[in-house]
Amino acid sequence: MKAYRAGLLWFADAREGVGKAHYEQDGLLVVGSDASGVQVVQAIGSWQALSAQFSHLEVEHFPGRIIAPGFVDLHVHFPQTNVIGSPAPGLLPWLENYTFPEEKRFEDPAYSAQSATFFVDELLRNGITSTLAFATSHPQSVNALFEEAQKRKIRMITGLVLMDRHAPQGLIHGTAQSLQDTEALIARWHGKGRLGYAITPRFAPTSTEAQLRGAGELAAQYPDVWIQSHVAENLDEIAWVRKLFPASRSYLATYNDFGLMRERAVYAHCIHFDDADRALMRDTRTSAAVSPTSNLFLGSGFFDYAGADRVGFGYGLASDVGGGTSFSPFHTMLAAYYVGRTAVKGLQDKEGLSLAPQHLWWQHTAGAGAVLAVKDATGQSLVGNLLPGCEADFVVLNPKATPLLARKTDLANTLDELLFSMIVLGDDRLIERTVISQAFPRMA
Repeated sequence: MKAYRAGLLWFADAREGVGKAHYEQDGLLVVGSDASGVQVVQAIGSWQALSAQFSHLEVEHFPGRIIAPGFVDLHVHFPQTNVIGSPAPGLLPWLENYTFPEEKRFEDPAYSAQSATFFVDELLRNGITSTLAFATSHPQSVNALFEEAQKRKIRMITGLVLMDRHAPQGLIHGTAQSLQDTEALIARWHGKGRLGYAITPRFAPTSTEAQLRGAGELAAQYPDVWIQSHVAENLDEIAWVRKLFPASRSYLATYNDFGLMRERAVYAHCIHFDDADRALMRDTRTSAAVSPTSNLFLGSGFFDYAGADRVGFGYGLASDVGGGTSFSPFHTMLAAYYVGRTAVKGLQDKEGLSLAPQHLWWQHTAGAGAVLAVKDATGQSLVGNLLPGCEADFVVLNPKATPLLARKTDLANTLDELLFSMIVLGDDRLIERTVISQAFPRMA
């Protein structure tokens, strides 16, 4: 066991209120191995209340710093790191001109391996400790990412991208072969340490009915794997899906028709929904990965927070690199605030929503962790929080990392003012240290 003394930020159990944060200005975090050898939180609270009980432990002190849960990124494209900041008039031309040519390069195992190293470096440098990621349609890209994640002990969920039509040669994968490769990768990687497999149709237009049906059959055969894809991101994309799958009620319903909606199914974007779609998300316990920097960059639209909360389905934040413009959770949280504030006819309310700083932070930590549905026997989520029993992934934040940030955080009188200062002014410089069972130094 080991103890850490610093300011502490964590989130209440969902039964106490969604998005409600706890903060101790002088706190003690105690971590140690559980029965299976996994490093988990043993205790958390004020230094005054806990120090006597744990006086026998070595204490690492971080004066002036804040320990917070490691961030969870619910949707990011490992092979699109080089695609960040590529100009395009919209989603479909962006895919054609930049994304697909870059993804072809991942057929080379050496290119996949060096890209995986850089990608995981960026995640850790930005305080991201759990990730639901896309690879490419090449098994070697999946193997490279899992191998790097296993080496670095990060929680990584990824999978082979399924595309058997409407994509360039070199990315299209034969229907039967893609499903065989998926099953082989599940057997090799799923449940190995902190690794998990995600069945990954890219999006409905690039899969035939046979491939989607096969993916649904695999999802039924392996009920504890994840499912990930894209849905309702772009109006042109929606029109395309309507032509390709005319029997389905909606774009989202297409996935349900093939058995691809359930707990541990996470769909990126979920912008252009009606209430029937929202109810389908709720009833199947499927969740949304909200990707605000990507949606703003590609002009796709705005996630309807008010509609999601009114009908009641799960969601969390995601960078969506490389359509997304930054790995930084602070940039993503700020973009989510912009999206909430944007009043759009038929969305939010007349003046937009003002998403609370605690709720924004929750969306990228405990809320996103709940979406991943890694739970103990009591149903408590084990990812993205620092409650006792949770995996001991955390970041050490320096609220004085830049002169302006130091000036602003010194003026904070409430927790919301402190968190919002870091959301608005923060970037990777705020992350002084990322800890995942072992410590990783801050990377230049």
